[in-house]
Amino acid sequence: MSGIFAPRLAALRAVLKAQGCAAMLVDHAELLAWITGYTVSETMYRAAIVPLEGEPLFVLRALDAPPCRAAVWFADVTGYADDEDPYAVVAEALRRRGLADGRLGVDARSYGFTEHTATRLRAALPAAAFVDVGPVSDRLRAVKDAHEIDLLRRASGIADRVMAELAREVKAGMRVRDAAAIAAAASLREGSDEGGPGPMLRARGDSEFLHAQGLGVVLGPGDVLHVELTPKVGNYSARLMRPILLGDCGDAERVTRRLTAIQARQIEAMVPGAPARDVDAVLRDAVLAEGLRPDYLNVTGYTLGLYGRTPRPSDFSLSFHPGSDWRLETGMVFHMYASAAGVAVSETVLVGSPPERLTRYGPGPIQLTA
Repeated sequence: MSGIFAPRLAALRAVLKAQGCAAMLVDHAELLAWITGYTVSETMYRAAIVPLEGEPLFVLRALDAPPCRAAVWFADVTGYADDEDPYAVVAEALRRRGLADGRLGVDARSYGFTEHTATRLRAALPAAAFVDVGPVSDRLRAVKDAHEIDLLRRASGIADRVMAELAREVKAGMRVRDAAAIAAAASLREGSDEGGPGPMLRARGDSEFLHAQGLGVVLGPGDVLHVELTPKVGNYSARLMRPILLGDCGDAERVTRRLTAIQARQIEAMVPGAPARDVDAVLRDAVLAEGLRPDYLNVTGYTLGLYGRTPRPSDFSLSFHPGSDWRLETGMVFHMYASAAGVAVSETVLVGSPPERLTRYGPGPIQLTA
């Protein structure tokens, strides 16, 4: 077994032992990658079975079995034909291991464990007891190990270099789509798993622009191009936001510099043991007190790490808001972001003493001559 997987397996098995489970059915995309070394989209149901003792096994489409075998650290990979019932194949795999009539751990919050999946598995395994062991798929991965932090550092470096290329290449008269194409090509060239740069658009408003659309818009003097870069290395995503100001953009430069200064204080507070709600308040309260926004309805940061092919592009299992009731731990990594008046800034931050900004592109706005 590869050295990075042994402590992960031990952590998951400690949960199973505490819950009296003989095995866990892992179908959460990120936990699959974290515990086995392989993940794949759920075109058809796929899962790893992690027993309390012995090696895991993986059940998935036969089409995906060869890359799975090449990636995982154990030998038992079962592929099924596309006209087979995947739930029946999983049930047979459990029977083969003598686990079909025991307590099986599941994460009821997993995107893979839908109501349909639960119904089908219970029908195929009538003697099994399905036990919700809680949100372990996210909780076990909250603190990153050295291998994960290395991947996030590499992804952060890609974000820095792509942002620098955008600062050189973006100009008035260009479509947002053209700028996004520059970012996508640069991301791939620099080593990202995929080219998608994240949201890029002409910015308006306090936060509503963060997830808006508008690739066909032509940029002109006085426009602010919002850039969010989301490169991945080994499925681990870093994130970086900066506004690119095309000429005189009114108050945008001042607001960006204030957000940057306030966020720097927030990042300084991201030490082990700090209550998440207090870290959130450093930024939220200052932004509101300075009148940069009339309200602040969104979070100020959220977990970064491994992203599989799931419906969620961002991981809010741990996020920063006034109701956050958890504390920061060494090795956690977050996307911390702030926005107001049509500009947004963000960093990828590693919790520690002191905290570390993994993204290192220069703070403040990117000011261009229109």
